[in-house]
Amino acid sequence: MTKNYQIEGMTCEHCVKAVEAEVNEVPGTQGVDIDLASGRMSVHGEDFSDDAIVEAVIEAGYKVIEQ
Repeated sequence: MTKNYQIEGMTCEHCVKAVEAEVNEVPGTQGVDIDLASGRMSVHGEDFSDDAIVEAVIEAGYKVIEQ
């Protein structure tokens, strides 16, 4: 399964790496692709929850503005 999210506040590759690191810790995720220019994030995996992804993004210091 793949789910897409719009992330607010990322401005550099360091931001992307921080979000990737947190999201990859969510049980059930198998990969994350982030486009810095658009702020679009695609999460790949099985049986992960939207709430867990949103919480991981918040932990990294950013905000999900659309799912």
